[in-house]
Amino acid sequence: MTNERNAVELTKELLQFDTINPTGDETGCARHLGDLLADAGFRVDYHPYGERRTCVVASIGGKADKRPLGLTGHIDTVPLGASPWRKDPFAGETDAGRMYGRGSSDMKSGVAAFVVAALAFRDRLAGSPGLELVITGGEETGCEGAFHLARKQGALGRAGALLVAEPTSNYPLVGHKGAFWLEARTHGVTAHGSMPERGDNAVYKAARAVAALEHFDFGIAPHPLLGAPTLNVGTFHGGLNINSVPDEARIGIDIRTVPGQDHNALHERLRERLGPDVELQTRLDVGGVHTDTRDDWVREVFDVMTPILGEAPQARSVSYFTDAAALRPAYGMPPTVILGPGEPQMAHQTDEYCVAERIREAVGAYEEIIRRWCEV
Repeated sequence: MTNERNAVELTKELLQFDTINPTGDETGCARHLGDLLADAGFRVDYHPYGERRTCVVASIGGKADKRPLGLTGHIDTVPLGASPWRKDPFAGETDAGRMYGRGSSDMKSGVAAFVVAALAFRDRLAGSPGLELVITGGEETGCEGAFHLARKQGALGRAGALLVAEPTSNYPLVGHKGAFWLEARTHGVTAHGSMPERGDNAVYKAARAVAALEHFDFGIAPHPLLGAPTLNVGTFHGGLNINSVPDEARIGIDIRTVPGQDHNALHERLRERLGPDVELQTRLDVGGVHTDTRDDWVREVFDVMTPILGEAPQARSVSYFTDAAALRPAYGMPPTVILGPGEPQMAHQTDEYCVAERIREAVGAYEEIIRRWCEV
């Protein structure tokens, strides 16, 4: 239906925008996509959420008795890292069927694929349930753009199902864990290092907190698909110089939760476990996502992907989070599938690349998913 080269070329165009976050500058890339969609007849709204920070919501069609199909992806990327790149990270160079660039897999190829698929139906969606495309920024630092849209009155329309084009090598996934990031702080009294009895060592308190967290009991059964929640102490900072008693220490705690887990209750459980010497502050609160594979739309997606994959998909999930954590509740908890052409193992890597053939496959898959949902 579509000139499939368009999605590969659009991926290259998107890679040429530097949207590294932090500090983030998605506006040019967002406007580029918004202009494409507006020129094709989509209703396009821009939603700034900071200086040079922008999300796009584009819709077309609409029918009272069935909600639109939602498609979403983010255009911000992580930094390049310290290691040198062999390919220009902002050129979209191709080599042996691979397109290189920061964000090629995570996840500008996915955004390009669903935009091109949506454009293929621009003249056929009047009177159909239609589409709502949500293109966000700020995902890499905690779904900032998606949460902004979820909180902003009238920013989002409706969605009866949600497709998230994160990198999955075109394998449909039905869930992901949540992320609950905390900073634990301990306080003490500083003193000369030769007279520690005159101080109160905050590092010792923090060390006791880390020991208490090593085998933390979440008090819940494992999720049948996503398994058990996990906890990792990722950072530990304390003291200013070797010959002073430290009066402050900070611990970074990365918890990955399962769908349905109450983060407020978890915070209270941690506070009780760590005791009064430890102060807890929330840094990121993103919930988990799960859709039962018996859902009719999920079964349709699995049916679409079976000939592409050469096998019937099985229920799978991932431990990373996506914008679905913010958008799904705002849309009223529609069935959600994570499905995109990027290579998950290349996300955040030096010399990140995507496979051009997977982009073409994704366009075809998205077109068929749109066709079935909109009955066109």
